[in-house]
Amino acid sequence: MQNVNWKDEVNKRQEDLLHDTKKMLQIKSILDEENAVEGAPFGTKVKEALDFLLDLGSSSGMKVKNLDGYAGHLEIGEGDDLIGVLCHIDVVPEGDGWSVDPFGGEVKEGKIFARGAIDDKGPTMAAFYGMKIIQELKLPLSKRVRLIIGADEESDWRCVDHYFKHEEMPSMGFAPDADFPIINAEKGIIDVMLSLQAEAAEVSDGSLLLSFSSGRRLNMVPDAADASIQTEDAESVLQAFSAFLKEENLQGNGSSEGGTVKLRLEGVSAHGSTPEQGVNAGTKLARFLSKYVVSGSGAVFIQLVSEGLSEDHYGMKLGIDEEDEASGKLTVNPGMMEYNHDKEAKVGLNIRFPVTHKGEKTIEKLKNNVKEDGWNVFVKENKAPNYVEESHVLVQTLKKVYEEQTGKEGELIAIGGGTYARSLKAGVAFGALFPGRKDVAHQKDEHMFVDDLFQAAAIYAQAIYELAK
Repeated sequence: MQNVNWKDEVNKRQEDLLHDTKKMLQIKSILDEENAVEGAPFGTKVKEALDFLLDLGSSSGMKVKNLDGYAGHLEIGEGDDLIGVLCHIDVVPEGDGWSVDPFGGEVKEGKIFARGAIDDKGPTMAAFYGMKIIQELKLPLSKRVRLIIGADEESDWRCVDHYFKHEEMPSMGFAPDADFPIINAEKGIIDVMLSLQAEAAEVSDGSLLLSFSSGRRLNMVPDAADASIQTEDAESVLQAFSAFLKEENLQGNGSSEGGTVKLRLEGVSAHGSTPEQGVNAGTKLARFLSKYVVSGSGAVFIQLVSEGLSEDHYGMKLGIDEEDEASGKLTVNPGMMEYNHDKEAKVGLNIRFPVTHKGEKTIEKLKNNVKEDGWNVFVKENKAPNYVEESHVLVQTLKKVYEEQTGKEGELIAIGGGTYARSLKAGVAFGALFPGRKDVAHQKDEHMFVDDLFQAAAIYAQAIYELAK
């Protein structure tokens, strides 16, 4: 057995690791299908980030493969068996309210700031450097290890779908895209769109909802909402909105012109798997509008958002609440809400259901409970939960490594988030957010502590070696 001080090896490469992480974070790799071209199905910036990491691997002597711009991999080691480390280089939109450049990779107060710093470019670079250390030390491996790089994780996972149509499935592996110590249970994920035909007719009773817009992605808590209504008493509405903002301790503004009132409300973004950590701007604004929009299709839309979704993160008002001992409660994030009075009303939900439950039953209950109001439910995705037993060699190996590197217990935890671990035959999520650190994924001023980046690299280096030696 090789006796390697993994922390010392990372310390020797700190400057390079931080430099390469900054360069990766400065690439604005947000999904951009409008500018997709051959070899760049998710846009040229996503391709740039993928190419950047593949080039680093190639220059480090790793075997490199690009799967048509959908995904790629870096490989080290020899043998028939394959260990997978699944990462992603795409990021969600930056959102508003940053105190630094969201794609600057700025380091201050011991943190590196950028969209993707913790989800998932920082952890990806830590895992890459873990493999790089093993490669440079020429440590003998009896298995192959692949850093599998996805480019569409934040949207539809077309990356891993494409990858595993063409490449072999690892016998086991981990995704450095969540929390330490070890996540062996991930809830199932349902993405649904509810739609309703909107009326073009005038509404005589109350105000007419002209438009409503909130949210960019289903897996993000909306941090802003905009609406316009036609009303006979614009001044009264604006005064009431100002009082509402003050009462709820929220930011926003309003204006009126010719009987049309425009309102904007600001919330706090958070990851869709933890909606309770954010302030949903869409549901808050709908709650205010529920006093004014009382008839027509606008009222049906506002009623669903303000009564069926507001102040309830667990699906109780929708009648789909569930819970189990292994992974806890079902959660619901209303991630997108759109209304146009002469076109369509749409509400997009991101639902995370317990690992021992079936997504099909949740969908059936949801359809039954909203159909009376005329809503149609379209299922965009229904991902099965992921669960690996504690006795599995993968879990036991990672538990041992984490405890040796940190001196803390390698506890097993369950999350609502969905990582690439669920695409493996046997996979868990393994870091890189350490216990006690605030989860700032998908939030403004997203960051990763620089010391955590270095410690994660040491953990990943040992973990990869222990799994493949």
